[in-house]
Amino acid sequence: MRLAHALTAGALAVALAGCDAANGSAAQSGSESAGRSALSAPPSVTATPSPRPPAPDAPIPARPAELARTLKATTAALYAAIDRWTESSQEQAPEDVILYGLHHQRIYRAMARDAELADATIRRLPKALAAEARDNVTAVSKLLSMARPISAERRKRMRLADPLPAERLRGYMERAEKRFGVEWEVLAAIMLVETKFGRVRSASSTGAQGPMQFMPGTWRAYGMGGNVHDARDAILAAANYLKATGAPKDYRRAVFAYNHDTRYVDAVLAHARQIKRDERSFYAYYTWQVFVLSTKGDVRLTGPGLA
Repeated sequence: MRLAHALTAGALAVALAGCDAANGSAAQSGSESAGRSALSAPPSVTATPSPRPPAPDAPIPARPAELARTLKATTAALYAAIDRWTESSQEQAPEDVILYGLHHQRIYRAMARDAELADATIRRLPKALAAEARDNVTAVSKLLSMARPISAERRKRMRLADPLPAERLRGYMERAEKRFGVEWEVLAAIMLVETKFGRVRSASSTGAQGPMQFMPGTWRAYGMGGNVHDARDAILAAANYLKATGAPKDYRRAVFAYNHDTRYVDAVLAHARQIKRDERSFYAYYTWQVFVLSTKGDVRLTGPGLA
């Protein structure tokens, strides 16, 4: 896999949000290159991982000091597990990566809902991890502010599926970057926000479709004759659209054209920035699961521990 090559070479209603390309509104169907190799991890996240990943419903600490320790340990364990995974020939994410990734996601959802807790926790983190945490809290909080509760009946109608392998998706994104000049990290952040890398298969409430959530008219203009439900075609079309609307010169303009909400733009660019900071974040985000908001709070629809 990709990181293994780097080593051997020497080196929100749904999900968080689901948004329609170029329709200008949040949908409800569903999200510095300081070193890109596995060797570029900040010292703060290189601790020995816990031998036993947390359970899917493990409690999230509510006090800043304890939460900071938990986030530091979880991030270290997650990145170490990602290193092992990407150095192997295993295509699917191992169980420990999935469990650590879910805990990582749940921590950030808790922090995003409590600005005072988030600020106090981030102040207790080492510098590199604090920068990562600020971007993740920014992204998650912006997307949660766009989300609206959905009914149990609608949740039952949602179509969900396992995503394609992470390395295959990254390959599609890198080919799209070569063709259109749009950074693969931005494409990855959009796919994370829109459908959690294809886990959400339903069309949005406004009719957006596919893993990159295109409205039919936009797809006809930028889909290049492809299949809106095919990840490779959809990623290429997203790069095509972003290029036409200002990328790579002006990513804020291009991402705003994708969805006309500055909160969406802030979230996408924050996630993209973190992937550039440490590419293992792409694999961490890949493990993030689909959550929806109900009138009683979060409901997780995918991932381990579900009946």
